[in-house]
Amino acid sequence: MAARRTRSATRAARRRTAALAVGIGVAPATIVILLAACLPPVTTPSEPQGTPLPPVSSRWADAPPPAVAVAGADPSRAPAVDLVDGAWASRVSDATGIPRRAVIAYAAADLTVAHEQPSCAIAWNTLAGIGWVESRHGSYGGARLGDDGLVSPRILGPRLTGDGVAAIEDSDGGDLDGDDRWDRAVGPLQFIPETWRRWGADGDADGTRDPSQIDDAALAAARYLCRQGPLVTETAWRDAVFTYNPLTRYIDDVATRANQYAQSVAIS
Repeated sequence: MAARRTRSATRAARRRTAALAVGIGVAPATIVILLAACLPPVTTPSEPQGTPLPPVSSRWADAPPPAVAVAGADPSRAPAVDLVDGAWASRVSDATGIPRRAVIAYAAADLTVAHEQPSCAIAWNTLAGIGWVESRHGSYGGARLGDDGLVSPRILGPRLTGDGVAAIEDSDGGDLDGDDRWDRAVGPLQFIPETWRRWGADGDADGTRDPSQIDDAALAAARYLCRQGPLVTETAWRDAVFTYNPLTRYIDDVATRANQYAQSVAIS
């Protein structure tokens, strides 16, 4: 087993919250703001099996047990798969039902941003909550999350034509979304091309930024979430998620899912 280390006492002790992102996904909504688009609702989601968890709060995301990094790994340079302790990722996946590869992506983004912006207080479970609502962790519409972190086939939101969604004309020549007339949200965290151009990240350290690669998308989302400063109060958390999708139900869904993940790990 790889040697492990936890985050600093300051990091582990703080109130872990997070929010915000760069897309709007499978929540039941028909509006789009500046960032991305709603995918249709998923009717047969894959849920973790076992005894139902006690009710959790939908007000904001509580602190989960902290992610564990490989001892000596540099969060500013290490690819996600070399940063997150594999045994920890397996335990979290078993406890929560999140695919292990997605756990690695969310945890690596958390650890990297904690290194870059320690005051942000983002946590892996909020990224996971968003990943669930957006694309069921890269499984929406029959897509599969590969060991390389790529989601295939690509997950694309609706064309942003203004018909029940925002009208966003093509901004990338169809390079990311395959549409040279209208923009579409792309990937497991549903980035639109213009937002990806500004916030796209290279979480797998392969020299490219790909919104369909979950390490890249999770790190970009985490940095985006932290752009307004510390997310350490309920108001700050909900305001942040509101900018992701201005629907109370969406905010509540992300919080509920994030808290279920935190609870599952805590009692496993």
